[in-house]
Amino acid sequence: MQFLRRSLVGLFLFSVTIGILIYAGIVFNDAVQEMLARESHQRPARERIMPVNSVVIEAGTATPVITAFGQVQSRRILELRAGAGGRIVELYEQFDAGATVEQGTLLAQIDPTDALSALEIARTELAEAEVELRDAERNLVLVGNELVASRAQAQLRSQALKRQQDLANRGVGTEAAIETAALAEASANQAVVARQLVEAAAENRVEQARNQLERARIAVADAERRLEDTKVYAAFTGTLAGVDVVQGGLVSQNERLATLIDPTTLEVDFRLSTTQYARLLDEAGTLINAPVQATLDVLGLDLLAQGRISRVDALVGEGQTGRLLFARLDSFAGFRPGDFVTVQVREPELTDVAVLPATAVDAASSVLVIGPEKRLTVAEVEVLRRQGDEVIVSVGTLAGQRIVAERTPLIGPGVLVRDLTMQAEERMEDSESNDAGGSKDASELIALTPERRAALIAAVEGNTRMPAEARARVLSQLQQEKVPAGVVERIESRMGG
Repeated sequence: MQFLRRSLVGLFLFSVTIGILIYAGIVFNDAVQEMLARESHQRPARERIMPVNSVVIEAGTATPVITAFGQVQSRRILELRAGAGGRIVELYEQFDAGATVEQGTLLAQIDPTDALSALEIARTELAEAEVELRDAERNLVLVGNELVASRAQAQLRSQALKRQQDLANRGVGTEAAIETAALAEASANQAVVARQLVEAAAENRVEQARNQLERARIAVADAERRLEDTKVYAAFTGTLAGVDVVQGGLVSQNERLATLIDPTTLEVDFRLSTTQYARLLDEAGTLINAPVQATLDVLGLDLLAQGRISRVDALVGEGQTGRLLFARLDSFAGFRPGDFVTVQVREPELTDVAVLPATAVDAASSVLVIGPEKRLTVAEVEVLRRQGDEVIVSVGTLAGQRIVAERTPLIGPGVLVRDLTMQAEERMEDSESNDAGGSKDASELIALTPERRAALIAAVEGNTRMPAEARARVLSQLQQEKVPAGVVERIESRMGG
């Protein structure tokens, strides 16, 4: 009996356990079905709105700038060379590299002893040639007088012969007297011819003396030039460089002593591509005198020089491309020949163009236009220039449109965007309208101290989130003699002052 009772109790407990397990399974299944039913009725995901910054395409003018690299050089560089060989007996006291010398300054004197001796000899020979010429001229005068006398004597002999012939014709003369008179006449004529030969010789002597005198003068001039070649003068005011001599040293003829550079006539040469060069030509194909700015970076301090393009090299050069241009520098300070500088050339002004951030235009020359429904569409633009972080594009049919200023991989055509720039402009306009229509104190004009004005201007210029148009408007107000109190209060509140 006891065994049976225990068996029945165990069977009862087993049955209860099985029932409980079945009930738990049913409850678990109902819970799973209810959870699946709730997940299938979730709301659809909302479209994501991408925040972007924008910029308005406004037609205007822009001046493209070409950036190149060049080297400064002087238009007047003279190598100082020795005109004669010898020992340097005198040297300019500041004959050193970097020294400035005035035009006409005696820089070096080579031993002039030999040149002085040669000059004295030449002058002596000149004096002898002058004496010889005077003697020849006097001899010519005397020979001329003798010729005149011989001709007069020959004329008398001719008259005597004629008189004897007249006497013979009247029967009172003799043949012997006529012959004697004829012989005397012939002798006188012969004497005239001899004097003529002597006169010709005297004239020839005068010509030779004159030639000798001219040679002597040339020799004197040559000796004076050789003496002058022993002195080295500064041809113009400039700076010395490459000095390589000392007083007492020996130099040979044509040896280089130093280089004289004019630091006031500087120019810069730089190379441009053929395309860039073509932009600097006018309608006639002539190179324009475009303005140029040369910049020299000296430990963070930029030295600037202004100038204009003057000419282009006639040859391209072997192994070179583009064009080599030269620009004369008009105003400069601190520049020296040999400086490597950055050159910025201003091209002719372009009209009906817009200047956009480089991040707004992709490699395919397209932009993302923000439509009326704040959705993006793609538009093509004509890129005229790319310079630094900006591009110059032709406005065309996009005038007045807003485009995305900074393109990212997350945005594209059809994407819904929120224009942060437009919202900031609207808030700024609302704030200004509230200030204008608010209390009297907000519109009151107050004077600013120079320190307070400078702090306000620095705060506005440092606010990169403020639109460019609003920043320019606020800066123009801060430049006035008196500034609206509301504007000052609003800026200082954002400064934390």
